[in-house]
Formats: sequence, structure tokens, C-alpha cells
Amino acid sequence: MSAVLRKPRKKVKELLEWIASRPGEVSVWRTFPPQEPRFGTWPALDARLTNALALRGIERPYLHQAEAIGAAMQGRNVVIVTPTASGKTACYNVPVVQSILDNPSSRALYLFPTKALSQDQLAELYALTEAVEAAIACFTYDGDTAPSARTKVRTAGHVVITNPDMLHAGILPHHTKWVKLFENLRYIVLDELHGYRGVFGSHLANVIRRLKRICAFYGSKPTFICCSATIANPRELAEALLEEPVELVVKNGAPRDEKHVMIQNPPLVNRSMGIRGSSLDETADIATEALANDISTIVFTRSRTNVELLLHRIRKNLEDRSLPSGQVAGYRGGYLPNERRAIERGLRNGSVRGVVSTNALELGIDIGSLELAVLHGYPGSIASAWQQMGRAGRRQGTSAAVMVASSFALDQFLAAQPTYFFDASPERARVNPDNLYILVNHVKCAAFELPFREGDRFGKAEVGEVLEYLEEQGVLHMAAGRYHWQADSFPAEGFSLRSATSENYVILDVSDPARHTVVGEVDRPSAPMLIHPEAVYFHGGKAYQVLELDSKGMRALVKPVEAEYYTDADLAVRLEVLEEFDQAAPWGWGEVLLASRPTVYKKIRLSTQENVGYGHIHLDEEQMHTTGAWLALPENLPWENWDSDRKSSALAGLSHLLRATAPLFLMCDRGDLQVHGMVRDPHFERPAVYFADNFPGGVGLAEAVFTLRKALLDSAWEALVSCPCERGCPACVGALGAQIGAKEATRLLLASLRGNLS
Repeated sequence: MSAVLRKPRKKVKELLEWIASRPGEVSVWRTFPPQEPRFGTWPALDARLTNALALRGIERPYLHQAEAIGAAMQGRNVVIVTPTASGKTACYNVPVVQSILDNPSSRALYLFPTKALSQDQLAELYALTEAVEAAIACFTYDGDTAPSARTKVRTAGHVVITNPDMLHAGILPHHTKWVKLFENLRYIVLDELHGYRGVFGSHLANVIRRLKRICAFYGSKPTFICCSATIANPRELAEALLEEPVELVVKNGAPRDEKHVMIQNPPLVNRSMGIRGSSLDETADIATEALANDISTIVFTRSRTNVELLLHRIRKNLEDRSLPSGQVAGYRGGYLPNERRAIERGLRNGSVRGVVSTNALELGIDIGSLELAVLHGYPGSIASAWQQMGRAGRRQGTSAAVMVASSFALDQFLAAQPTYFFDASPERARVNPDNLYILVNHVKCAAFELPFREGDRFGKAEVGEVLEYLEEQGVLHMAAGRYHWQADSFPAEGFSLRSATSENYVILDVSDPARHTVVGEVDRPSAPMLIHPEAVYFHGGKAYQVLELDSKGMRALVKPVEAEYYTDADLAVRLEVLEEFDQAAPWGWGEVLLASRPTVYKKIRLSTQENVGYGHIHLDEEQMHTTGAWLALPENLPWENWDSDRKSSALAGLSHLLRATAPLFLMCDRGDLQVHGMVRDPHFERPAVYFADNFPGGVGLAEAVFTLRKALLDSAWEALVSCPCERGCPACVGALGAQIGAKEATRLLLASLRGNLS
């Protein structure tokens, strides 16, 4: 029998050449050469530990490891900022294990943002302690920990690995059961520090205030070891979270193999209108070609809906090539824990060769050796982009990352000017621990844990007025100069660290009347847009239609359907200025009322992305008080003779540009900041553009907009003039502006506004 001739498989570089040969534009293809390791020397360590490290292939520390370990062992807080796969784990495992070898009663607490990362790090630490051959007990403590094991973790655990949510609701309120931990707590590890920004970071800063307060009560003062991806202000962020001095370690000594980074723009299909081919199709084609050539691949996209759309397309492409479609899986919020764990195992053992994910896999989970990362659009920050690109090439061998530009203005801006992506400073991470909504909740928790005395501070925050307010509300009781908890409720269970509410909608498949099946979950703020009645919701590549949204029961009832479309809801918004904090005409910022209600939904065909119908949504308006910035258009604009349609189109184009480019400076997701143009704002009695924090009380984004107002207008201008379209397109002035050719009107308006600020 003659041998079957098989077509040679492409390697990573050949795949990139194939991408470059396709229709479209490669904005940049940059090659990062290999980097040789740079070593330091170990501080004084126990011989058992150095021998164990040598057995694991670590005979000498990299430069950053030596610096961080030395500082931590001397009791100085540190934040390590080096690329992915640079050995940051050793920066905290080594001093922790050494402290336990020196003193068996020593304890450490590790905080990771996800359960998956906690499990991953437990395996790493367990392997090291086994090699040391010392009785060091390491445990995870989260919602999956069996009740029978929890007592042992509390009493015997030298290292307790958990997440901020469990620390907040499961450990701090029950600190009397954790006496051994808090009396002997030597180190606290905060990994993925860059992720603790905005709402989550503001909550975590208060959780750390509570943690330090309890440590002081038990007589310990732990050292913090923090690790972060590259951001503009790692030390500032660490010091804002810890409210203590922190040393910065940035000299990376780890080696690196050759890496390629490419930005690919889909082809122009209509130059005059600036319309490009589908970035979803482009991403799916690249991922399919990689998997067909046995190149292990991770695809990142921004939304849950896009995860399902890409998964559907890649699987279909593989089936069309007679290749197994099961080799690629989806991974996102809303998947059940057992689904996620199975996918993680599949990636490690090679049964899953590709995964389509939101930023859930951006973190440093060990998911094996991946050769290619494909980013469907810019993820929202330079820090996140490099984190996602770093998921490929974590081990030896040439690797690559390809960012496929979507039609969003910011993507097109970066594709047109890629030097910004490669050469600009990364963004600043912001937190606001003293946001009143967040602070009051954590003061309640802290009072439940330990009474406050008159004059006590909470971290650096003065909370006398908050304590008096809580006493008036009957939550606290003052006796003998102390505020004691007296409410019946358990405060930590009343709110989530990651959103405005701890409540999630459960999605139930009710197609079988005898047995309802849980499909997944959706957080409450997202529910009106994703699972409103008649919505088509995708999960695991399957389509479900929402029959009912039960707000009281917090559940959505769905049935499986064969749908060739998905739904996309529109939101009606109104804003009202409640108080002005500062102004620099025509700009200002202050407290605003933000009210929103989904109104209609569109049906978008899966294959062509065309609108094939719509329907109305009947849900109540939701309101919140937050912080906002505004640009009230000055009186002296050159548009007095424009008709109302031209004014509206220019304002819509300006709002779209600012909405798209603001995340360049704010290190936030597009959903964290709402931007709306008002043709006739009732407060200013003239047109205005509002920027509102999409969280009660705000987390500092609106104030940053006010501070960065000139840079925002400049970046909007660059995005507009660098767009190759003639009359306006979805990338520069938005879909509505493209329909009415708003580019020239937007350009004149923006030029005038920039002149007013110069």
C-alpha cells in the first residue's frame, strides 16, 4: 500500500506569511529577538530550599527575583512588574517557604482574583514544598472547599490560598476561627495587581483596610508582595491599595524566545464609506488555519456574545475541512465551574488545542504551551493587550500574537498609527477607596468584625460621620466610647466586590417540563441587555431564546432554538447634573443622575451581520447617582447657521470618537464609562457631551476625563483624520454618522473645540 502524502504543516512564521498574503493590511509586523537571561544571587536561604529549587531547574535567581526576594525577606513591601512567564511566582514562594522553615508557626495568605488561578498556584507551591521535604501545609480556601476540610485549613494551613471575594465574605467576618493565621501572618501575596482597578480595586483597598485592622488586633504586621503586568503607575496603585510604602522591581532578568507581533486590518470593501470586511470572519479564519496546522491557539474577544459567535464559526470552518471541531472550546463568565475546569485540563493535556475566551484567561493560569494568540480587536488597554499576547510563548519556542482590528474607532486608530501601541506608555490604573457607596459598606463589615472606637480611622479614611450615620440608622450602637454592630444582617453577604450587586440571574432551560436545567448565569447589570424577553442568548455555541425574565425570582427561562441570528439591544439614557465639583469652561465635573432603560433589540444575522428585524423591550428604568464630566459646547462655535440635522450628526460623531478613544487614557473597559451626546441639554440649555462612571458614586474615571480633557480631544482628532474614509464610517463617526456623512461636520466641530482650549 502506498503511503498517503500529507500536506506539510505551516509553522508559526509561515502562518504569519500566510496572513500577510491575505487581502487586507498588515499595519505592522514586529519581531522581538530572543533575550538572554540575567542572573542575581540568592539571599541567605535554607539549604533545603536552594536544593529544592535546583531540582526544579532554578539554580540561580533572575535579576528581578533576587531583588524582590531580598526586599521581602527584609520586611519591605514590593511590587514586581515583569512580563508573563518571567518567574514571578518564585518572588513570593521563596520568601514564604523560607519564613516557614525558619519558624514553623509562620503563616502566609495568597490572594488571586480567580479560583482557577488559585488552584494553579497551589499545584506550583505544593511541588516546591514536596521537594523541600518539610511539613508545610498549603490549602486553597474558597467556595469549593468542603465543609469538613475547612477546620483543618484554619488551624493547620501554613499557606492559605484564596480570592478577594472569599476573604471579604468567608474569612474576615469569621476571624475568631482563624486566630493562628492572623497571629502569625508574615506575608500577604497580591497577584495580578493590575486587575485591581476601578470598582474591583476600590473594593479590594477596603478589604485590605479590614484585613490590616484584624492583623493589628492579633499583633501581626505582614509584608505585602505584589505582582503586576506593565502599567504606568504600579507603585502608585500598590500604595493606594495598601496605604503603605512599596518598593518597585522592574528589571526583568528572564530569558525570552523569539516573538512576533502583528496588527492586521481586514480589507476595505468600500473605501469611500470606510467599510471593512468582518473582523469576526478574519479572526475565525486565522484561528482555523492555525488549528488546521496544529498550532495551539488562544483567541481573545471582548464580549460573551463574540465568544459564542467565534466559537460557532471556527467549529464550522473546521468541520468544512473535515477536521475535529471539538478541539476548540469557549471560555467565559457564565460557564459553570465544572465546564471551566474541564477546558483548563484539556488545554494542559493537549486534548483542547484552541480556546476562545474573554479576558477570563488573560490571567496567569498555566494552560500549557500555546504558540499563537489572536486578539479579536483591541481589548481596551495596552496592559491587557500585552497580557493577552503574552499567553502565547510562555515556554520555549517561537511564538506569535496577531491583533485583528475591529471596526471600532480605537482599533482603526491603532491600526493606522501602530507606534502608539508599541511605543506609548501604558495606562494608569485608578481606584477610589473612599467612594462613599463602597466605603460605607466596608465600614459596616469592619464594625461587624471589630468595634470602632471614637476617633478611629479606617485605613487613612476618617469615618466619624459614617459611624454616626450608621448609628442613626440603627446599624451600630454606641456604648462606652465604642461603636458595636447591632443589626441582624450579615453585612459581607449584602454586596459583591465586582459589581454594584451580588445578585446574578440564573438561566434555566425549561424545554423539558419535567426537569429544568441550569444553562449559566448573567450578572444583574447586564441582564436587561442580554436576556430580555425574546432575546437570543448563546451558550457553549448553542442558541437559546428567552421566554421570560423573572426579576423577582432572579431567573431567565429559556428554550433551545435553531437561530441564524443573535440579538443586540439599544439603551435609552438620560442624565441630570446634581452638583458641580469643578469647572474649566466649557468643561466641568460633578455628581450626576444616570437613568437607563433598554428600548428595542435588533436581530443580527450570524453569517452577514446584517439587521434582519427588531422588537420592543418593556422593562423598567434603572437609576443611579454617580460622578460625571461634561463638555458643554461653547456659544462661539462656527455652527450657528447649521441646520439641526447637521448639528446632531456632528455631535453624534464627536460623542462616538470620545467614547472610543477615552479608554486609551483611563485603563477602563468601554462599559465602565458611558458617553452620551445631548443635542439640547436641559441643565446647560445647549448641546453637551457627558462622560459618566457606570457605577454608583463613581471610581475616578469622570474626574480623570476632566483632568485629561485636552488629550481626549487631541486623540479624537487623530482618530478622525487618520481614518481613510471620505464622508464618515462606523469606525470614525459611528454607524449613524456614517449613514448621514457626518465626517466633515464632526471635523469642523472638533477643530473649533480644540481651538477653544488652546
